[in-house]
Formats: sequence, C-alpha cells, structure tokens
Amino acid sequence: MNWRKTIRVVMVLACLGGTGVGWAAGVPQPWGGRVTHVTDGDTLWVRPPRGGKPRQIRLDGIDAPEICQAYGAVARDRLAQQVMGRPVRVVPRRHDDYGRLLARVDLQGQDMGRWMVLHGHAWSHRYRRLPGPYAPLEALARGQHLGLWQLPAEMPRQFRQRHGPCH
Repeated sequence: MNWRKTIRVVMVLACLGGTGVGWAAGVPQPWGGRVTHVTDGDTLWVRPPRGGKPRQIRLDGIDAPEICQAYGAVARDRLAQQVMGRPVRVVPRRHDDYGRLLARVDLQGQDMGRWMVLHGHAWSHRYRRLPGPYAPLEALARGQHLGLWQLPAEMPRQFRQRHGPCH
C-alpha cells in the first residue's frame, strides 16, 4: 500500500471512530446502541452509544409480515417487547437494494432474527431457491403452530405482489 492510500485509510478510520459506528477496511464493525423505535417485525432503529441520530436497521435473514398484513402488527409488537429501550449489539452485514443496513441484532447475546423466526413471528428470508439461514427454526415454529403459523400465512413478498406496499 502506498503512503497516500495509507493516510486516507487512517483518516477515514479516525472519522468513523468518533461515531461509534464504522467499517474498517471494508469489513463491517459491530457496534452497540439502544433501540429507540420498532417500525415492524424486521425493522428497528438504534441510537449509537455516543448519541446522534438513530440508525435504521433491518434484521438480516428474516422477513416479517407487512405492517398492514395479517399478523404484521403482532410481529412488530413482539419485537418491540423484546428490544424497545434496551441496549443491543449491531453486527452489520451489508446494505440491501434500497440502501437499508442489513444486520444481525443481538440482545444479551441472543440473535433477534433467530428469536423472531423461532417464535413464529417471521419467515427465514428466502433468496432465489435457498431456504434462508433460519429455515430449520421456521420449520419448528410451523410444526408447533406458533405465532403467524396459527393463521393461513402469506409470505410478505406475495402479499406485496397482490396488494402493493402498505404505505
């Protein structure tokens, strides 16, 4: 690495270090914060520990019902009951096509995406023909008729195709 590039990297890291949130050398860095708002069953807002504006986080690996869909408000409420006002650890994974930060969010070491699927409040996010990271947990919840599996459940993607977005 040449010295100019090294200086640029050091300056970027110094700037990011002041926010408590950053990406070092392209690798997402975990950070902590407090949950200030829960929008729906897979989206929440976390304020970094040093203050500033809360950041929108979408739970990676899950797909919860749309807020206007059957069980949507229940899924949001269950996530809010778990995390609202509590300190969490955010492990960034990537940004989606809409620019949203996809991350794993842990509460006292417990993965909230995993928790949502295990308790029947969300699906394991499918991509193409892959069943998603939490597929075995989804099968358990479905087999026990937990949460949304008590209803005729329609995947959010299919719901949006039939009805459009909620907002």
